Amino acid sequence: MFRTAIALLTLMSASAAHADDAYPARTVEVVVPFTPGGGADVVARVLTERLSQVLHQRFVVINRPGASTNIGTATVANAPADGYTLLLTSISFTANPSLYRKLAYAQKDFAPIVLIANSPSILVVTPSLPMKSVGELVAHLKAHPGELNYASYGAGSSAHLAAGLFQDITGTTIQHVPYSGGGPATLAVLRGEVQMLFASAIGVGPQILSGGVRPLAVAAQTRSPALPDIPTLREQGIDCLNGTWFGLVAPAKTPPDIITKLNAAVAEALRSDLVRLRIAEQGAELVGGSPQDFARFLEEETERLSAVIRRANIHLD
Repeated sequence: MFRTAIALLTLMSASAAHADDAYPARTVEVVVPFTPGGGADVVARVLTERLSQVLHQRFVVINRPGASTNIGTATVANAPADGYTLLLTSISFTANPSLYRKLAYAQKDFAPIVLIANSPSILVVTPSLPMKSVGELVAHLKAHPGELNYASYGAGSSAHLAAGLFQDITGTTIQHVPYSGGGPATLAVLRGEVQMLFASAIGVGPQILSGGVRPLAVAAQTRSPALPDIPTLREQGIDCLNGTWFGLVAPAKTPPDIITKLNAAVAEALRSDLVRLRIAEQGAELVGGSPQDFARFLEEETERLSAVIRRANIHLD
């Protein structure tokens, strides 16, 4: 009987290993908790196209926006831990625990795979505004508090947090108009429905180059190599750093071999000249690294944003 049990365990282990070796055997869904057109959506579509080639199986983007990314995130938290439903997430993943008293998921419900890229925020305005510098904008905001509106990708998004910090540092008041993602928020600025937006560089780069929006500053330590003519906020006397990041996670308890395989596949994708060009030309910095690196980043980012949210006095519930 003992020998039979050992043989059964050996067979089960071999079957599990074979299943991991065969992964992926069918289409993999990558959930993006935003509407199409924003930075996360751009990164997801560039990445899934290359992953489909690397792993010889379809990777498809599924947009599930709503509730400040909580709908799409909860969907993946409750998905089977088999590697066939993944989440392309960003800054809200680490901000929401401090913004909401209750969430339908927790960070422990996910297994980190890889940090893909960092993207600084860029302050852009509708071209109809006469202000050509941050100094002129701040002077107008102080003279006319609450007159101008800013868009965000939703309450608690990187755009919302950046604007909150900006107002706190400059002593200004701007009205918040939340949208369901980067695409609709950027379109609102293009149309002049709102006057300004702290946008992800990767989501708004084409609109800057086409003249659809006017960039005033980058919220980064240094200027963006892809957009070198845009000064930083620090160059204009405002010590405000902000941006977003993009990473890939899976439901917790996803087999470690699958996590490792996905991490290696993303690393190979990020070495592709086309992927590097399509992401980096938008002003984002490719990162990569191990699942453990990403886990440490998530922990540190959650702590950092908790302090940012307290300072900006942002509350959602």
